[in-house]
Amino acid sequence: VQLVESGGGLVQAGGSLRLSCAASGSIVGIDSMGWYRRAPGKQRELVAGITSGGSTNYADSVKGRFTISRDVAEKTVYLQMNSLKPEDTAVYYCNGFLSSWTGRREYWGQGTQVTVSS
Repeated sequence: VQLVESGGGLVQAGGSLRLSCAASGSIVGIDSMGWYRRAPGKQRELVAGITSGGSTNYADSVKGRFTISRDVAEKTVYLQMNSLKPEDTAVYYCNGFLSSWTGRREYWGQGTQVTVSS
């Protein structure tokens, strides 16, 4: 089982990016998935999450600008980021609590860099 992210890059302030995270492998179930980020010199923080029932939650700093969504059939979660600010610059990590034939555990993606220039 693995999580593979894509969609990071360099964008000007005010611009948009969409991150994708695809879960692959012998997955039996997905409990929840989300996005975290770690900016230089800061601790990792939760950006947005989505439960198996479709409930979402967001960090206050991104509410109204970021939207998390998912494609259940494709086992993919997305993060649409609009009105990006320089302070959104960070490495973004996909996270998920997935069940496989060996049990349930937490998984992390490799991270994708998002850089917002002023």
